Amino acid sequence: MTGVSAATLRAWERRYGIPAPQRTASSYRLYTEQDVEMIRRVRELCEGGIAPAQAAQMVRGARGGREEAVRIEADTAELAVQSILAGVERFDAERIEAAVRLAVHSGPAATLFDRVFAPVLLEIGERWTDGTISIGQEHLVSEIIGSSLRDMLRMLRPCSPTRTVLLACSADDEHVLPLLGVALALAEWHMRAVVLGARTPPSAIREAVAEIHPDLVGLSMTAQIQPGRAEPLIAEYADACGRTPWLVGGRGAGELRGAIEASGGVVAPSDRMQLRATIDRLTSARPGEAVWAVPARVG
Repeated sequence: MTGVSAATLRAWERRYGIPAPQRTASSYRLYTEQDVEMIRRVRELCEGGIAPAQAAQMVRGARGGREEAVRIEADTAELAVQSILAGVERFDAERIEAAVRLAVHSGPAATLFDRVFAPVLLEIGERWTDGTISIGQEHLVSEIIGSSLRDMLRMLRPCSPTRTVLLACSADDEHVLPLLGVALALAEWHMRAVVLGARTPPSAIREAVAEIHPDLVGLSMTAQIQPGRAEPLIAEYADACGRTPWLVGGRGAGELRGAIEASGGVVAPSDRMQLRATIDRLTSARPGEAVWAVPARVG
C-alpha cells in the first residue's frame, strides 16, 4: 500500500516516531489510513531528495499549527523548485518526476503553479535564452510538468461549475503551461475550464464559442507577435468572441494593452485575487447586457 518495506517502516518508527501504530494484545501493529498516508508522504519527500529525518519532521510539522504548516509548505515548494532544476541540468527525468511529486505536497493545487512551476518555467526560459540548457531539456521538463498539471485538473474538475471559461493560447503561442495554471485556479473557484491548447487561431475560438457558449474567453500571449500582425490578429479574436467577454494574459499582453482594449478586450491582472475579481465582473452581466465597449473609430 505504501511502497515501503516492513524493515524500513520499523526503522522509521524507531528512529523518527513515524508511523506510530497501535498494537494488538499479541503485539501486531495496526495501521490506520492516516498512518498509511503519513508513510506515503515521508516516502515521497525522500524520493524528492529529502533525508528521512527531515521528511519525518516535515510531516509531523504539517500536522501541527497552521503557521508551522505554512512554513513547511514554503520550504517544500522551494526544495521542489531546486530539485526540478537540478534534474533538468542532469537531463534526469526520474529526478524531475520525483521533484514534481514532492511539489504536489507544497500546498493547495491552485497555488502550486505560482509557488513551484511558474518559478521553474521562468528560470528554464532564462537559461534557455542564455544557452545554458538545450531545447531538449526544456521540452523534457515541460512535458513532465504538463502531464502533472493535466492529472490535477482531471481530479479537481468541479461537479457543478458556476461558469465555463474557454482557455487558449494565441495563434503564435506554444506555451500552454501558464494556461493550465489558470485552469487550476478556475477549478478552485468552481469554474469549468475548457482548454484548447497551443496555437489556437481565431477560427477555432469562433467555433468553440458557438458550440460551448462559454461565459468568458481567456487568451494567453506569452510570446511576442510579429510586428504588423498583432492588431489585425487581436481584431480577429474580438470578432470571434462576439458578445462573449474576453481577456488576455501573458507577457505579451501588456505590450498590446492599447490594441486589446481598443478591440473590447481586457488585459488580465497578474495578481490572483485581482484576476478573480476581473472574471467575476466580466461574467456578472445579465443576458443581453454588454460587458465590453465597442471602440469609437477615429479618422
